[in-house]
Amino acid sequence: MPVIAERISLEELEERNLKDDSSIFLQSALWGRHKGSFGWKPLPVKWRWYGDSGSLLILTRNLIPGISLAYIPHGPADFSGKEGDREGFLLELSRELRGVLPLSCFFIRYDLPDYTVGEQFPRKLDKPFTKAPLDIQPPDTVVLNLAKAFDADDPEGFILAGMHKKTRYNIRLAEKKGVRVEVSGREKLRDWYGLYKITAARDKIAIHPFKYYDRLFELVEDPARTDAAELKLLLAYGPDNQLLAGIIVLFRKGESIYLYGASSNENRHLMPNYALQWKAIRMALDKGCREYDLFGIPPTDDPSHPMHGLYRMKTGFGGEIRHRPGAWDYPYSRLMYGLYSLLEWARRFYYKTWKKRR
Repeated sequence: MPVIAERISLEELEERNLKDDSSIFLQSALWGRHKGSFGWKPLPVKWRWYGDSGSLLILTRNLIPGISLAYIPHGPADFSGKEGDREGFLLELSRELRGVLPLSCFFIRYDLPDYTVGEQFPRKLDKPFTKAPLDIQPPDTVVLNLAKAFDADDPEGFILAGMHKKTRYNIRLAEKKGVRVEVSGREKLRDWYGLYKITAARDKIAIHPFKYYDRLFELVEDPARTDAAELKLLLAYGPDNQLLAGIIVLFRKGESIYLYGASSNENRHLMPNYALQWKAIRMALDKGCREYDLFGIPPTDDPSHPMHGLYRMKTGFGGEIRHRPGAWDYPYSRLMYGLYSLLEWARRFYYKTWKKRR
């Protein structure tokens, strides 16, 4: 049986999200609306294949007039694989989507949601799928299983016991040194963004303009919205009330995700980031979240990696290390895709190598 795909509205996708407790944020109507404010066009579909069915958020973007691409973040998320293999399904889905996508679309990029755990890495996809020159979402992450804590007499103590002793020490140190965490929202987003620009300059990373993050808060706080998501801004202040660090955390149904983080160049010895993460974890417990995703680490514990400190910090909270396949492309036009890939390889070299040297 071939895959059957049919376009639906964002409203229908939102209804499906509400009925599905395991729906993923990056596949939600809320994320589609957000990206739709910044050059992407959300294109939700529903699909059927043998005994499987589900919905899919596709994002399309015009590169130049008459040429566009399609991107699927962490999807398809509800394919069980009971009939046939994953690649067979993806191949048929890609062919079926040719009739749904704009004629100008010359490839689909999948950011697949499935993952392996620990030292095992996902296997590569076979042709005609091609590994993308750049990953969009971080393929490696660490996730705390909060569901196990609910059965414990002391859920917070259970989570603390699973942490590295140095992480527990740093949490206590931040408290001892007078670091205070404030739960805020959109009203203090400009303060946080000032820190984010400092972080971007220090770590040589690209960030979005302020409007990008403000729009996400605006959508989440819209009283007419039916999505169950909450977005919180957590800010850490030192004993002199100086803003030291801040993180944006999403709470949605059973998932909680650390989305964005920023920190000052000063007083880092006060360990404000540990205080922030511990506060976010406790909030996730209070809201009944099953998991807390720290959203992005280097693939291995490699001291030579420029983000090795981030790896050590995040894994210190005791979560499960997960590896996703990353971004994989299905070309409709080999010629156009080949030219675009060359541009992306050049972009990767600039951001990952050349810019880091300066």
